[in-house]
Amino acid sequence: MNNNKPIGIFDSGIGGTSIWKEIHQLLPNEKTIYLADSKNAPYGQKSKEEIIALSKKNTELLLKLDCKLIVVACNTATTNAISELRENYNVPFIGIEPAIKPAATNSKTQTIGILATQGTLSSALFYKTTQKFQDTTIIEQVGNGLVQLIENGGIHSAEMEALLRSYLTPMIAANIDYLVLGCSHYPYLIPQIKAILPENIQIIDSGEAVAKQTRNLLNESIGCTSATCSEPVFYTNTDPKVLQEILGNKYTVFKKDF
Repeated sequence: MNNNKPIGIFDSGIGGTSIWKEIHQLLPNEKTIYLADSKNAPYGQKSKEEIIALSKKNTELLLKLDCKLIVVACNTATTNAISELRENYNVPFIGIEPAIKPAATNSKTQTIGILATQGTLSSALFYKTTQKFQDTTIIEQVGNGLVQLIENGGIHSAEMEALLRSYLTPMIAANIDYLVLGCSHYPYLIPQIKAILPENIQIIDSGEAVAKQTRNLLNESIGCTSATCSEPVFYTNTDPKVLQEILGNKYTVFKKDF
């Protein structure tokens, strides 16, 4: 296998760039191609069949672009489609799931909160994971509207603050000491979330763990490239403006139909 082939990453929009940033920081010499399927965001309100079909579409485009490994940087796509992807395509996949284990393991109050999409919380994989921690009370909250606001550039809007307060206040009242962010869009809301949560509540997302898993898989089975740092490529199927702003205008975002 050609070690200098790119790593492919896809998400239901711009949120998976929070995963891309962790991967790029840990593996700066790896080429990366990112697909933002914003036209179909959010995945969390779609049926399992729709999520699988969209995930296959994204996978096939990344394979056409010669990717050696694919990161499913979307909790909803991972929990609903990754087993199907692994069965159908001969390429390594890395998925992302809510980081329930570290939260449940370290919780002092034995009560943790999960903020995620309906598609993630209702998946069989999520249910299977939560069953391993029956001694911990898990407060589940669907983040309706959050992804749409992020995709539309409303991260700092009054509507976003109101939604977050309505979702987090019951968790605070339930005495959680960990909040797990179960959607790759949500790390972009951490400053707003911190302003609402008491200081004793810790926030966990899965980005760093996914980056480490990517590095481990490359070291074990594919091998890291020794090439000099390569400019990452970003594709979106909607207006590139919001993705461009999220990336700090440092990189070029290309509009592509997919």
